[in-house]
Amino acid sequence: MGRRGHKKQKAFRRATVDAIRKARLEKQKGANGEPTTATNEDQATSEDRPRVSKYEDIVKENALFEKYYKTMNLVPDDEWDAFLAALKEPLPVTFRVTGFRTHAFAVMHLIRERYFQPLQSSTAIEKPKELVWYPGSLAWELNLSRNQLRSHPELQKLKEFLYEQTEHGNISRQEAVSMIPPLVLDIQPHHKILDMCAAPGSKTAQIIECLHRDESNPIPSGFVIANDVDNKRCYTLVHQVKRLESPCFAIINHDASNLPNLKFDNGNISFDRILCDVPCSGDGTLRKNPDLWKKWNPGHAFSLQSIQLRIATRGIQLLAPGGLMVYSTCSMNPIENESVVAQLLQAFQGQISLVDISDKLPGLKTIPGLKKWCIIGKNQEIYNSFEEVPKNMQSLARPNMFAPSSDVIEQLNIERW
Repeated sequence: MGRRGHKKQKAFRRATVDAIRKARLEKQKGANGEPTTATNEDQATSEDRPRVSKYEDIVKENALFEKYYKTMNLVPDDEWDAFLAALKEPLPVTFRVTGFRTHAFAVMHLIRERYFQPLQSSTAIEKPKELVWYPGSLAWELNLSRNQLRSHPELQKLKEFLYEQTEHGNISRQEAVSMIPPLVLDIQPHHKILDMCAAPGSKTAQIIECLHRDESNPIPSGFVIANDVDNKRCYTLVHQVKRLESPCFAIINHDASNLPNLKFDNGNISFDRILCDVPCSGDGTLRKNPDLWKKWNPGHAFSLQSIQLRIATRGIQLLAPGGLMVYSTCSMNPIENESVVAQLLQAFQGQISLVDISDKLPGLKTIPGLKKWCIIGKNQEIYNSFEEVPKNMQSLARPNMFAPSSDVIEQLNIERW
């Protein structure tokens, strides 16, 4: 390019810069043609401005949801108002300390002394709360808002420490309810374990940690097979568990309802422990996903029950004699919980039974499962038996979704669920 071309380019750039400056000046002028002065809000950086929650305008009410669960007495009448109020509160932050017990206790001691102790004298901050049912006092709840985190330096230091230790694998931020299924599996270092629907992997990581519980045996003879049907979610699963640096797990990508037999020593592997945490409607996650208040309808459970039953059935087929399988969901709907378990107990009668785990996690508040439940239609009509279901709904609300007869209920030891 010649000198004339360079001059044209420079002239064009100058003109562009001048035009941008002029536009900025025009924008800053007020109605009287004078430049306006910046307000405090204009001068504030994005970090200083309060964050606006995208959920703040969601009305946390759903008449169909409330009618359905109140009709079937999901919780005692005198607890209903407190139950509904709790669903509308934000989900608190919960975490657990990971690793070998001596290391975990050392990290927990550091957290108590350096980060929890300075908070004890403050009256404006809700104190950290221990999850008393978690072994070793290694799981805690922090019910703190973002405004509190910004306004108290001690909390900011705690937050930064938790983030840093999470990256190093010393701490796992995990919802409290998610910690329960791996605990009741009672995992031992020699167990062969299958996690059927593993992603995103917080429970899988907890299972692997339980496998490595014995410090004198850094490479146990047991192992974990973590499966998920979604290939992309398997990559999330890899990211979640690779920080544990365990040689005792593998990740596979299959439909959990049709898992192939895995070969070992010229035979099929039967698993000592199986976690069957199935896809569900997720209405137990209202505190985390407030969108569900406006989206919830009974049709979600209708469409999911068949796949839940198929996955759980395949899990029992892969379970070793004397083994233990935990079936869990994030749903409160008996169609996805009690109904599925009742069908499994009848299909495998004499081969499987419910295990009483009421003494496994002392301090955890629980209520018994339902022995009777109803089904509700989109127009708020209640059906207590399949005979009441109109023909145009019978392809959705099937007979096996209702509770078994009282005679069958007594035979299945339902009082244990």
